[in-house]
Order: sequence, then C-alpha cells, then structure tokens
Amino acid sequence: MKPLDPRLLRYARGTRTYLAATVALGVLLAVLIVGQATLLAHGITAVFLDGADVRALTPTLVALAAVVALRAAVAWAQEATAARSSAAVKRELRGRLLAHLAALGPGRGPDTGAATTLITRGLDALDAYFARYLPQLVLAVLVPAVVLARMLPADLTATVTIVLTLPLIPVFMALVGLHTEAANRRQFRLLTRLSHHFLDVVAGLTTLKIFGRAGAQAANIRRVSAEQRRLTMRTLRVAFLSSLVLELLATLSVALVAVGVGLRLVSGHLDLSTALLVLILAPEAYLPLRQVGAHYHASAEGLAAAEDAFAILETPLPAAGTGPVPRGTIVFDDVVVRYRGRVALRLTATVEPGEIVALTGPSGCGKSTALDVLLGFVTPHHGRVTVGGVDLTTVDPAAWRTGVAWMPQRPYLFAGTIRENIALGHGTAATPPLPPGRDVVAAARSAGVDSFAAALPDGYDTVLGDDGAGLSAGQRQRVALARAFLRDAPVVLLDEPTANLDTATADDVMAAIRHLAHGRTVILAAHRPELIALADRVIDLTAQPVLVSVS
Repeated sequence: MKPLDPRLLRYARGTRTYLAATVALGVLLAVLIVGQATLLAHGITAVFLDGADVRALTPTLVALAAVVALRAAVAWAQEATAARSSAAVKRELRGRLLAHLAALGPGRGPDTGAATTLITRGLDALDAYFARYLPQLVLAVLVPAVVLARMLPADLTATVTIVLTLPLIPVFMALVGLHTEAANRRQFRLLTRLSHHFLDVVAGLTTLKIFGRAGAQAANIRRVSAEQRRLTMRTLRVAFLSSLVLELLATLSVALVAVGVGLRLVSGHLDLSTALLVLILAPEAYLPLRQVGAHYHASAEGLAAAEDAFAILETPLPAAGTGPVPRGTIVFDDVVVRYRGRVALRLTATVEPGEIVALTGPSGCGKSTALDVLLGFVTPHHGRVTVGGVDLTTVDPAAWRTGVAWMPQRPYLFAGTIRENIALGHGTAATPPLPPGRDVVAAARSAGVDSFAAALPDGYDTVLGDDGAGLSAGQRQRVALARAFLRDAPVVLLDEPTANLDTATADDVMAAIRHLAHGRTVILAAHRPELIALADRVIDLTAQPVLVSVS
C-alpha cells in the first residue's frame, strides 16, 4: 500500500496546497474527536453518578452540539477541497500528458487506445484517490496520535493495549494491498487492451465487412469483454474480503480494550468517567486505519493510471536542434531505421529542389517511414538526413515542419466546419495567422473542394463529424490537399494520396497534386502507376544497397 507518490508533487503543483489543507483539517478533526469524547464522557457521568438535570447539562450539550457541527463542517471542507484539488490535478496531468505526447511525436508514445483510456477513464479514477484515500491517510496518522495523547494520562493500560494492537492493521493492510494492487493493475491493463482493440476494429470495420471478418472480431471483443468482467469481479471480491479482514481485526482490538476497561471498572481500579472516555476514543483510534484500507481499493485504479502517466511523462523527448531552417537539396545519407529488431527502412537518395520523387515498393518496405524520418517523427538508427548540407537533427523541428506540407495516407478531419479543417493550425502559437492573399476558398478551389462543397447545405461552413463524417474518402483527401495548398510550403510530402479511391476520384486528386507540385519539392509514396507517372524520378526502396557497416 503506497502513500502519496512524490511524482504527483512534481507534475501537479496543486497537490501541495491540497496536502497542506488536508493536514490542517486533519489536525482540527482529531482535536474535535477528542473534544466530543470528553464532553460525552463528562455528560454521561454527570447524569448517572451526580444526577444532573438538563439545566445543569446545558453548557455541555451546547458545547457538544458545537463540536458535532464543527466536525460536519470540517468533513464538508475536506470533501470540497479534495474535489477541487482532484479536478486541478487531473487538468494539469492531462495537459502535461497531451503536450508530452505531442512532443514525442507519432510512434514514440503508447498506442492510441491506451493513451485515450489513460487520459479519460484512467485519470478520472484519481477522484477516489484524492477525495477518499489521501485525506484518510493523513487522518490515520493524526487521529490515533491525538487520541493516544489524550488517553495516556487517563489510562496507561488501555493506551499500551492500543499501541500494541494498532500496528497489526497496517501490517495486514500492506499484505492485502500487495495482492489488490496487482489485481487492479491487471484490470486496468486489460481495459486498455480492450479499448485499443475496439478502436482498431471500429476504424477498420468497413474492410472487415468487405472480407467477411466482422463476426470473428465481434467474437474477439466478446471474449476480451468477458475476461474484463471476470477480472473486475475478482478484484471486487478481493476488496470485500480484505475489508472484512480489517474490520474483524479492528473489532477484536476494540473488544480487547473494552474487556480490560470493564474488568478494571468492576474491580474499582477505574472510575466511570475515564472508562467512558477510553471506550468512546478506542474505536476512533482504529477507525481511520480501517477506512484507509477500504478507500485504498477504490483508489488503486487511479494509482495505476497515475503510474502509467508518469511513465509517459518521464519518457525522454527526442533530441531537438535549435538551428534555422535550411533550404536546398535533401539528402538521405545511408539512413537505416529499425523497428522491433528488423530493418524497416534503408535509404540512400538525393532529392533536388523542385523535383518530384516517387518512393515505390511493396507495403512494409519503408515508404511511410522515409516520410516520417524527414518530418522528424522517427530518428534513424544509422545515417542522417541533410537539407542544403545541414543535418536536420541540428534544426528546430517545429520551425522545419512549418515549411513542410504533409498529407498522410489517411488524413484526419476534426469535428468542425470544412473551412476550419482546411485552415487547421493557422492562427495558433505554432503557426501564425494567414497572410494577406492566402485564402481558404482559393486553396479549396485548387484542391477541387469547391466541386462538392457548393452542394452542401452550408457550403464551406458545413459542420463535419469526427474523422470527417459526412464526406466520402475522396472528399476527405481533397480537403487534406487543400490544407497543403493553403500552407504554400516549399516541401510537400504525400503518403499514398490516392489510396482507397476509385479511378475517377483518383484522377481528380492527381490533377490537384499536379497543380500543387508546380515549383515545389515533392516526395510521394506511391503504388499506382498513374501516380508514379507524375514523378520526375522513381526510387525503389526494395533496390536500396545493403549497408555492411550496420549490424
């Protein structure tokens, strides 16, 4: 069972203020518990031994009511502080995670499904950690200390009994917590795998239906879901049983104190007021520790998610240069990229300014990887890429990418209007607003977007769903091409721009590419002969020389 992870203090500054408030409220609550017990013992003794009436007990009852009200106020303040702190920590962690994943770039972080599950459901589980576990952890230290300090001058025997039995609860909590933490971690890992698998299935549902494999994938999802349900129930069973163990241990410890107090009270070695004080305070000494164990199970998933978040945040960023953006000949100098132990790309090539070069070869030969290397998304294991004689590793990657227009094989369109999707990135801190003369509609016309935008209900202001829902594959490709036209970059990278398009749509897209390529350096990954025919030169990646110097 783990206390506060110190990395939370490093990555979430709001945690520090929250911890200070929690300690202050915990001390106040411990004092109120002792005050309530003292008032109750005094009032009950006054009634049974001294025969006090209501008038004589009025000051005690008023003080008791005030203490109870203050305890309720402190409990509310803890809940409110925890909720605010949890929201602030989640917001800060999410922001840091998204920024770090963006800085890592494609292929260096976790899978999309895993990252999505972590940033949404995973970090949401931190609510239980901040709202329940951490406050109770502070109370588990403060309340027993204050209670024992009050009991020590009143009854040494009961105090020693509690001191000897109190450590048994943390010991059993630690033993149970080790098993529970492992179970919760397995459950979160399985949930992450299920999310990623489901995302892949949804993304490729059309292809699966065409080849008749949708039913098999549905069976796989049912199987993984059943395993997730079984593991969740097992984790809940462990949580309930561990809570039972802690409750039984605390109950036996309180009973041991109560038996000793009763025997000494009957024998006359203890007065009624002290006996009542000890009997009221003894359960309060054990209660915070019991609740720590109970709340730990609710927070275990959040702790597992936080550790995954810290693992991402501690992943070192790729080395980035700070030099100015060069212009000129692009040279792939003995570039080798490995992926999972095999060579994913081997390339030695030169691309002159204004040249159109097609990278060809079968799927998996490294065409997309070559573009990723040029974009700085992938670091070569051997060799280097230079532009105008300047090594790209010495250049500021963000500045370099502002001069590159990139169209991936399956461009992503965000929920928003067609106009917003074409102008994506302009007007942000990374990309300045469009200069005069650069118009979204003009770029859309050059890419052929106007051929279908005019027929839409709101034209360029038509709102699309996620991933361009509402447009066909060819229309999405042309919107992505319009982005490239609007960017007006000297270097254009196109990754299979006519993939999955029918012949007529592909012809329209290639006409737009021919227009876009005029006066620019273009590197395109291509399969189609008619797309390859647009190039001035063709580089077959399967015919690249074998480098003896690379093991």
